[in-house]
Amino acid sequence: MSTTKDMSINVHHLTRVEGHGDIVVNIKDGVVEEAKFHVVESPRFFEAFVRGRHFTETAWITCRICGICSPGHQITSLKTTESALGIEITEQTRLLRELLIDGATLQSHILHVYFLVAPDLFGASSVIPLAETNPDVVKRALRLKNLANDICEIVNGNAVHGMRMVPGWVTKLPTVSELKSLRERMVEALKDLDATVETIKAVADKIPDFTRETEYISLRSKDDFAFYDGDIFSSDTGATPVDNYLEMTNEKVVRHSTAKHTHHSRSSYMVGALARCNNNEDRLNEAGQKAAKAFGFKAPVYNPYFNSVAQVIECAHVVQHGIETIDKLLGRGLKEEPKPNIKPKAGRGIGSTEVPRGILFHDYTYDDNGIVVDANCIIPTNQNFANIDDDMNEFVPKMLDMDWDKDKITLALEMLVRAYDPCISCSVHYLNVSFKD
Repeated sequence: MSTTKDMSINVHHLTRVEGHGDIVVNIKDGVVEEAKFHVVESPRFFEAFVRGRHFTETAWITCRICGICSPGHQITSLKTTESALGIEITEQTRLLRELLIDGATLQSHILHVYFLVAPDLFGASSVIPLAETNPDVVKRALRLKNLANDICEIVNGNAVHGMRMVPGWVTKLPTVSELKSLRERMVEALKDLDATVETIKAVADKIPDFTRETEYISLRSKDDFAFYDGDIFSSDTGATPVDNYLEMTNEKVVRHSTAKHTHHSRSSYMVGALARCNNNEDRLNEAGQKAAKAFGFKAPVYNPYFNSVAQVIECAHVVQHGIETIDKLLGRGLKEEPKPNIKPKAGRGIGSTEVPRGILFHDYTYDDNGIVVDANCIIPTNQNFANIDDDMNEFVPKMLDMDWDKDKITLALEMLVRAYDPCISCSVHYLNVSFKD
């Protein structure tokens, strides 16, 4: 048992995450009294922003929830509106949306793995020192990030907050030459991803050895590795339609955080790359399977730190999927399609996609004029907060039993939160609370 009797850890505004959150641990007489992740962001009111707005505006507003997951919010919003208004899309529109999701997933995962997680594994304070000590690794990261940005820009008009995707339609198509150029670069990128796997494997001994069985929730489809569409799937309870999302998420207010927590069959669940790979390992394509095999990844994996490993696996998957999607687009021939004549009507729509950090839900109710009268968005990061707390409460006592000092425990907890890749500001469901000293 640990000889540590009293310890207090307070990481104020954890670095290398998006948004503001604090790690608070209090140990008294060898007993862990508190081990929690405090979210201290101010309230954001995107659901209120869209009330009173026309259906043509909702996707352009809600995609501003996040600058990193912007395409995911945009596409989820469009699917939600199309569900509510009975709008059908063409195969070409769906393929372009899937290619955009591939680019956005690569864009976010490369940012996280290389720029936010790798410094911990290489023993650096940030990616800046790595530019001197490991220049080839940083150059590789920049090549992959640049490719991902270009995919999003060519498909959607901008790398962030693109405007080409609208209800039922794509306002401007990429050119054949643009898609062919992207395809060539994506084929080359598979080599960079092979090297990425080897780089992470080389420092894998720096990943903390901690496992805690939990519930994993993601989309799952009978056809493919579900990013764009599918049923909600729980590793505990199986599949259920997306319309039942409220029965899965069960949001609740907690005293120590301005962000709500969620739970389903247990006190918490995990979403994100690890959840997707655990639930959909059999749906990985050849490149994804190759990366998983190289890591020795065999579902289920219960170490939350391996979320970053799962992100690398997904990078390989989405690049191959993007190549195949471009082949389908070029094979069928790009065609200018007429703008659909959409007639507003009253209705409720629920949409879901997998964004980099996990399963995302949008829910809109429209009146007869196509004006939003109610909206609900449940963000992946929000869904992970309770699981982070549960991980901390199980891991801290184990670290004490191993006689880890305060600095080592602090780093392990920082790495734990970073492993979830939290986009804290995206969690739109907040409550103002007061914290006692």
